[in-house]
Amino acid sequence: MSDTSFDVVEVLKRLPHRYPLLLVDRVKEIVVDERIHAVKAVSFNEDFFQGHFPGAPIMPGVLQIEALAQAAGVLAVESLNLAGSGKLVYFLAIENAKFRAPVTPGVLLDLKAEFVQKRARVCKFAGEASVDGKVTCEVGFTAMIADAPE
Repeated sequence: MSDTSFDVVEVLKRLPHRYPLLLVDRVKEIVVDERIHAVKAVSFNEDFFQGHFPGAPIMPGVLQIEALAQAAGVLAVESLNLAGSGKLVYFLAIENAKFRAPVTPGVLLDLKAEFVQKRARVCKFAGEASVDGKVTCEVGFTAMIADAPE
């Protein structure tokens, strides 16, 4: 078990996502085989704010879930030693998603995910997003480890 943190350059080494769909800017803490705390800086310049909603910008809930899944992907890559393997972490299921508060531009969205179950090919996670300690989203999800498509 090791505690570590890293910036977006290191995140890019662990995730295949790139702008505009990279939703993890920094890992504040990762405890391999257990949990991760990452951050997304929510900027007014995000493409989705142009249409969701003009005059009252709110980050879509599905993107909060995607950000949590990306954070969990970093945790899986680190915990299962997948960096450089060509393997990807794919969504299999989203369960019990609850949206508690809106996420608006100019905030830091804290992303916390932990393993509920970890196997070589399938992992279950519990995730929670929050702003200043106020929960904005809670979700359970399952992911599969597989080869990238050719």
